[in-house]
Amino acid sequence: MDGPNARVLLIGYGNPARGDDGLGPALAAAVARLEMAGVTVESDYQLHVEHAADAAEHDVVIFADAEMGRDAPFSFRRLEPNPELSFTSHSVSPAGILGLAREFFEGTCSGYLLGIRGHVFGEFAEGLSVEASRNLHGALAFLEAALRARSFPETAHPDEPALAPG
Repeated sequence: MDGPNARVLLIGYGNPARGDDGLGPALAAAVARLEMAGVTVESDYQLHVEHAADAAEHDVVIFADAEMGRDAPFSFRRLEPNPELSFTSHSVSPAGILGLAREFFEGTCSGYLLGIRGHVFGEFAEGLSVEASRNLHGALAFLEAALRARSFPETAHPDEPALAPG
């Protein structure tokens, strides 16, 4: 449910001690500093089944994570709940969280994945690379505008004129 009264949950996940893998938590921290009414922000190393209960209490859930293998600074896409719930006791996919929210908590939330392009992974290093920091800035500008409008596109990429960071 988009609209001015939509309750939004942002879950930024990743490991800040592994370089650019910390992009999700960095985005969560930046959005939390905005103190936007109706927006709940959580940060974690990975997604857990417990996030499904939180998701079910919101209209929109945005999962933010680092990604690699894309050229674009960030991408945004709508998720469909995964009816085939496959997970370990330690990690669940974003689509799995949506599926659990619907199946066990009667949640009707819409879900989106915001992937932010990282460059340095696998090393023990606090902080983001210069390139990842730039990508984070663009993703934050896009997300802040979407949150303020409470309007979320099916898909978005920063090369689209309306999404270019200003």
